[in-house]
Amino acid sequence: MSRTDVSIKTHKKSSLNEKTKEAISGYLYVSPFFILFAIFGLFPILFSFYLGFQKWNGLGEMEYVGLQNFKWVLTDEIFWTSLTNTLIMWVLGTLPQLLIGIILAYALNSALIRMKSFFRVSIFMPYVTSTVAVAIVFGIMFNSQEFGLFNVIFGLFGVDPISWGTSWWGVKVAISTMVFWRWVGYNTIIYLAGLQAIPNELYEAAQIDGATIRQKIQYITIPMLRPIIILTVFTSTIGALQLFTEPLIYIGRTYREEGITVVLYLYREAFSNLAFGPASAAAIILFIIIIIISSINVLIANRIGR
Repeated sequence: MSRTDVSIKTHKKSSLNEKTKEAISGYLYVSPFFILFAIFGLFPILFSFYLGFQKWNGLGEMEYVGLQNFKWVLTDEIFWTSLTNTLIMWVLGTLPQLLIGIILAYALNSALIRMKSFFRVSIFMPYVTSTVAVAIVFGIMFNSQEFGLFNVIFGLFGVDPISWGTSWWGVKVAISTMVFWRWVGYNTIIYLAGLQAIPNELYEAAQIDGATIRQKIQYITIPMLRPIIILTVFTSTIGALQLFTEPLIYIGRTYREEGITVVLYLYREAFSNLAFGPASAAAIILFIIIIIISSINVLIANRIGR
C-alpha cells in the first residue's frame, strides 16, 4: 500500500472522528431538554394512562379495575357540569380574544398610531403579570357586594348588585373576563409579528388597483395571516380546555359547580378525594376531547382566507 492510500485512509478516519465528536457534542447540548421532558412530561403522561385503569389512593397497592373509572366519570353529573363550564368559558373568554387580538394588532401596525412601543408593552403586560395577582384584582372588581367595581358601575344605571361569586353565569363571566384580559395581549403580539412579515408591496399594489381597507384585509391580511391564525386557534383551544388557575383562585377550594372546570374536577378527585384512578380517567377523556375540538377548530381556521 502506498503512502498516498495510507494518508487518504487516515484523513477519512480523522474526518469520521471529527463528525462523530461533533454529533456527540450536539446530542449532549440538546440532551437536557429531552431528559427533563422524559422525566416531567412523558413519564407523567404514560403513568396517567396506566392509572386510568387502576384503583389507587396514592399510598396503598394498585388494583386493576378495567374501564370502571371511565364508566364512573362518564356517569358523574359533576363531570358533565365541569365540561359544560369549560366550554362556556372557552366561548366567552377565548374566541373574543382572537378576534379582538387581530383588530388590535392591525391598529398597532397602522401608520396612524403613535407611541406604538408604549401601547405594545401595555397590551402585553397582563400576560407577564402573576396569575394570582390578576385573580385577586378581578376578585375585587367582581365582588358580589355593592362596593364591587362592576356592581358600582351597574348601580349607576339602576341595576341591582349581581352575585358574581355564586350565580351560575356570574362566575363564568368573571373568570372568562379574567382569561380574556390576560391572554388578549399575547395573541395581539403574535398577530402583530405576522402582520409585520407581510410585504408592503402587496398593499401598495392593492392601493394602486383602488382596493378599499376592507378588501385589503379580506384579500391580503387574512390570507397571509392564516398560518398564524391556525397556530393561535390551536394553542388557545388547548389552553382554554385546560383552564385551572383562574377558577381555582376565584372560587377557592370549595369546587362549586358554578365555576368548576374539567382540570379542576380531576384535581379535586386526585388530591382531595384521593381517587387517582378516576382523576386519570378524566384526564384521558379530556385529552381525547382536546384532540377532537382542536382538530375541528384547525380545520375551520384552515378555511379562513382561502
